[in-house]
Amino acid sequence: MPSESDFPPSEADLARIARHRPHSGMETPRFSGVASFMRLPTLAPGEAPGRVDIGLIGIPFDGATTNRPGARLGPRGVREASTGTRARNAATGTAPYDLAACADLGDVPVNPIDVAATARIIEAFYRPLAEAGIVPLSVGGDHFVTYPVLRALGRKAPMGLVHVDAHSDTDDGQYGGTHLTHGTPFRRAIEDGVLDPRRMVQIGLRGSIDSADELDWALGQGVRIIPMEAVEARGLDAVLAEARAIVGDGPTYLSFDIDALDPAYAPGTGTPEMGGFTAREALRIVRGLGGLDLVGADVVEVAPPLDPSGITALAGATLAFEILCLLAEAVAARRAR
Repeated sequence: MPSESDFPPSEADLARIARHRPHSGMETPRFSGVASFMRLPTLAPGEAPGRVDIGLIGIPFDGATTNRPGARLGPRGVREASTGTRARNAATGTAPYDLAACADLGDVPVNPIDVAATARIIEAFYRPLAEAGIVPLSVGGDHFVTYPVLRALGRKAPMGLVHVDAHSDTDDGQYGGTHLTHGTPFRRAIEDGVLDPRRMVQIGLRGSIDSADELDWALGQGVRIIPMEAVEARGLDAVLAEARAIVGDGPTYLSFDIDALDPAYAPGTGTPEMGGFTAREALRIVRGLGGLDLVGADVVEVAPPLDPSGITALAGATLAFEILCLLAEAVAARRAR
């Protein structure tokens, strides 16, 4: 894993980074104050260009879910759970706030009852951030919200994708003729030319399906699907090596659906599937993606109302911090080029 010394920032970078660090639990209790992602300072999106490298953003929308609702409260639950994170990753040694200026940019002002309108709102929210070079780390919300984010980030050139999930989310849509659900985001993104299916890998798919040909469209586009049975047979190290080879050195997005975890570790999600990853395996997956040219990421489908224990929100917050470490390394590596 690269460390801070591999990407020495300039004096100007150091000054900017120093202004955007989380509040220390040694100075004020982590359970106090208004909750923000990782206890980071909050900024309005319009204040971020030139000041922030990585923006943490909530997308509180679950109007495209087809099973159990509740993910609209995911950003709030993950913010609360994330107040327990600290400044350094003990496993990898990465100190993300030494590498990049980070801030909580608030929530997208979604329309909770209109999917198409929300898609336009999300894309419009992310487009100026993308143009300013700000890397987004988003917390959903159902998985539909990834689609307009990808449209904003992939306008100039299609991106690669590492997608960790129990479901492919490449359906065409079958609810009253709509083509916009949490089961369709990656099909829509491929059709729109913002994702390169030949640089796209899906890891951990499992569970029952509606028809034998459900995944044929994605496979026909060149998407690499590694179902849970193959992960179990081959081992995570081999799967991660293949995923890294597929996306290569180009700009890549990471999307992590919390239902990739087994319901024993993340019961609070809309469409749980038995036989998923353990919490420890989820950490291995994220850490195994270090060094990729990540230009954005999200954690989605955390539904706090379905998990009064809070372990799903804790899983979402922990994975968000691990992903933040990867994004900070990627920001620093691009700065050093």
